[in-house]
Amino acid sequence: MIPEALAGKRLFITGSTGFLGTALVERLLRGVPDAQLTLLIRPGRRASAAQRARRELFRNDAFERLRADRGSKEFDAEVDRRVSVVGGDVSVDGLGLDDAGRAALAAADIVIHSAAAVSFDSPIDAAVEINLLGPSRIAQVLNELGVAPHYIAVSTCYVAGSRRGNALEEPVDASPFYVDVDWRAEVAGARRARADADAESRSAESLRKFRRDARSELGAAGGPLLAAKTEQLRQRWVDDRLIEAGRARAASVGFPDAYAFTKALAEVALAETHGAVPTTILRPSIIESALAEPSPGWIRGFRMAEPVIISYARGLLRDFPGVPEGVVDVIPVDLVVAGIIAVAAAEANEPRPDPTVAPPVFQVASGSANPLRYRQLVDLVSTWFSEHPLYDSMGQPIKVPQWSFPGRGRVEGQLRRTLKVITKAENTLNALPLRGRQAELAANLEEKRELAERAKGYVELYGKYAECEAIYGVQRLLALWDRVEHADREQFCFDPRVIAWDDYVRNTHLPSVVRNARVRTSPGGRGGESRTDRLRRQVLAPERQFAAFDLENTLIASNVVASYAWLASRQLDGRDRARFVARTLAEGPALLRLDKADRSDFLRYFYRRYKDAPVEQLQADSAEMLSELILTRSFPAALRRVREHRALGHRTVLITGALDFVIDPLRPLFDDVVAAEMTTRDGRYTGELVAAPPTGESRAQALFDYAAEHGFDPAEGVAYADSTSDLPMLEAVGFPVAVNPETRLAALARKRGWLVEQFDRAPGFRHALLPLAPAHRSLAQPSPSPK
Repeated sequence: MIPEALAGKRLFITGSTGFLGTALVERLLRGVPDAQLTLLIRPGRRASAAQRARRELFRNDAFERLRADRGSKEFDAEVDRRVSVVGGDVSVDGLGLDDAGRAALAAADIVIHSAAAVSFDSPIDAAVEINLLGPSRIAQVLNELGVAPHYIAVSTCYVAGSRRGNALEEPVDASPFYVDVDWRAEVAGARRARADADAESRSAESLRKFRRDARSELGAAGGPLLAAKTEQLRQRWVDDRLIEAGRARAASVGFPDAYAFTKALAEVALAETHGAVPTTILRPSIIESALAEPSPGWIRGFRMAEPVIISYARGLLRDFPGVPEGVVDVIPVDLVVAGIIAVAAAEANEPRPDPTVAPPVFQVASGSANPLRYRQLVDLVSTWFSEHPLYDSMGQPIKVPQWSFPGRGRVEGQLRRTLKVITKAENTLNALPLRGRQAELAANLEEKRELAERAKGYVELYGKYAECEAIYGVQRLLALWDRVEHADREQFCFDPRVIAWDDYVRNTHLPSVVRNARVRTSPGGRGGESRTDRLRRQVLAPERQFAAFDLENTLIASNVVASYAWLASRQLDGRDRARFVARTLAEGPALLRLDKADRSDFLRYFYRRYKDAPVEQLQADSAEMLSELILTRSFPAALRRVREHRALGHRTVLITGALDFVIDPLRPLFDDVVAAEMTTRDGRYTGELVAAPPTGESRAQALFDYAAEHGFDPAEGVAYADSTSDLPMLEAVGFPVAVNPETRLAALARKRGWLVEQFDRAPGFRHALLPLAPAHRSLAQPSPSPK
């Protein structure tokens, strides 16, 4: 029996935090009670391997059944007793193991390698280091240690490449269709491609383009954020080049993508390098949600089919390539897990594979024994979503399209044309000074463009698999099944013939896909609290410590130009007032360009106009401006939000680039105020600032300083602002809020899941390009001087 065959065995497992690895660890803990597990986990930047195991593995819902059966304390005790974790990385030579890790590997009776870069569009060098070299690195370390445990390397059926007809359980290079490729040359070529792309990305021309693109996305967000975005774009460009290089190289030798290509080369390399280590290769087809174990429909993350299914249900994929009579070879994850365990148990107490011959291959697939036809799958999905539609943002059911199974080129062409139209419309809207609900139009358009790009990506990535006509043989797998005792068959079922496709797709897989996708399944939404209400509740939670507010277009629909115009026109009459208005409006475009380029430079330039203005006069006029301009342009809901925070015990601070005397009348609303200040001489302002105005990164620094002064944790802070120039402050806190956001910030807030508030202006608000004060000429010199 399988549990007895593995009793007392020590299993060394890679890839345990992935989909397949999680299911494997759960089944071993539940079904093989006497086995000891050692998990190789790559440490994170801020988490050790053991911490990652606790957070990413054992908190997964795959273990809910075990926790319920054992009890939470007993489950934790069992994990501590039976599972050990070592840090390591299959993408580096020597696996990154310390002495304890090497000792754990040396003590293993069975090694199961399931770690992989499973994305079909990984950069070619990453796929080479993990998928191609990973299995050989493990064999190399085992040979260096002088040990020979049974080594099971998990591969994929798609090492057969883009072929038609039977693909047998045989070595990759035994097929007459295999193109002989030197795997060592491919390793060198992938590494060289990374170096070449990286060097090209650092050319002056490339760096200027990345900088322009960063500014286009973030606007005047400040130097540090623009620098970080520029570097992010550079690295993304390098990765994109390597993704495209991987696709091209894979296609040139008959593979659908770099994943299948590097997995095939991995088998060839392992056959050459496994040495004295008895090795078995196990190839699953497309792994999908569980048939029964640990629970029907269990899945971790979105696999290959799920993004396509959800995009179809949302009406995004109007068509998709594929051969209607072709086979979609999918296999539930629990059958793959059972196959791995059965192979391990079969060899545990019997003669092991001969290390002098090519490793034996087991394929865990359904296409030859129990085929699911592409048309059958599409019909099942279409019928199910017709009966259980998703709903759009307006609460209307989405009608799913009828696919006509066109060629991949036709679908890609349709999506390219759609993207072209959306991009043109998006560029037009982005050129307009939109804000608040109007900016949401541009953000919605950006979301549609991203969805169309995603759909195009799905067609490019997965269309080849939908058109694949290979049939994966499972003769060796079924022969093993025939030898499995009846007592083991229910708990360790790996026979693909047991799957009733109609029932599995309709009653197990699709409900799981929808549940995990968090999509709208009823006219009233996803059920329960809305996303906006949830975010607002978090922002106003009593445990928040402080709330920081921007001023312009966050609390009031005004700006420094409007304040200056009101104060300057207060002292002007007749022709002087008309000339002042004409001159200021004519400067508008230039001022706007300067503001977009750098907010701090704009404020310094603009505040020069206050030179020689009397301090006392401006203070008196600013007090009058509160009722005449500021309050009439306020957002009442925003002012109430400030009071809400104070009522909850949160300390409130206004951080603004506006001048201190302009906002002085608002001080009673806040606990603290940080504003720009001008120097004075002989009772008059000089037009020069005391320090850099709190904008961009200096505003974020002001927030950090404020938090440190009061002993606050920025992660428990809230910040309200309206523009990408405020991004440093918004990103400095744990709970950012975009208020009446301009177009760029509206799009960013949506992507990052931030709360967006649309605050309306006060009743009776009258829009004016340049608000002017009632004329009031005093005996004092005009203040400020309208220069």
